[in-house]
Amino acid sequence: MSISVKSLVKEFADKKHGTVRAVQNVSFECNSGKIFGLLGLNGAGKTTILRIICTVLKAQSGQVTVDGYDVNTHANEVRKRIGFLPAESGVYSYFTPREILSYYARLCKYPEEKVESRVSKLISLLDIDEFADKYAKGLSSGMRQKVCLARSIVHDPPVIIFDEPTNSLDVLTRVSVHDFIREQRDAGKSIVLSTHIMSEAEKLCDQIGILHSGKLLALGTLDELRQESGKQSLEDIFIWCVRKDRNALE
Repeated sequence: MSISVKSLVKEFADKKHGTVRAVQNVSFECNSGKIFGLLGLNGAGKTTILRIICTVLKAQSGQVTVDGYDVNTHANEVRKRIGFLPAESGVYSYFTPREILSYYARLCKYPEEKVESRVSKLISLLDIDEFADKYAKGLSSGMRQKVCLARSIVHDPPVIIFDEPTNSLDVLTRVSVHDFIREQRDAGKSIVLSTHIMSEAEKLCDQIGILHSGKLLALGTLDELRQESGKQSLEDIFIWCVRKDRNALE
């Protein structure tokens, strides 16, 4: 397996509420050639989990490994194997997309003799050709997002983490991004996709984890979740899971 998350717990100190447990005993796996969807509302704990996988945050307890490397004891090895697209990311205004991708490829120590061909391939794959040599300051939000997507995988990592990759995008750009994510899966990448868009998870994910208030309420394929809940749409399944959890607490 490429990503293994076991019994993950993350707590934060809060002046008003004391200790807040943002992630509560979460476990899941994501293998090569698969898309794992982490589905939840804003504030559910999705980004916290992704940042722990990417070695940005440390958990209180539990274990996370990427390609067999522990995120705490072998953080540098993990970082080499991960491409991370955060929910909010910017681009250098006075660099062109081609310059941005070339810079990041070299920053990630991608083989120098392959940088130009790798950048050209991504520009073609994401249909960036039309604006590849224009300053980023003049690009639309959708164009910038495509550049950020390409930048996150320019070093050709085996594991990709996407945090809300289509947030605020128009429908045509969203479809283009979906196609790109599928192509990465078909190339054998392990992909963890965080989203609160139910239809996006339905279309893309091989397995789905429903996260609410830091707890993983359900885990399985869409068909398995349908069978367990008796619901058909992922939106109805999500509501069923949340209500079931709330009833259990009463």
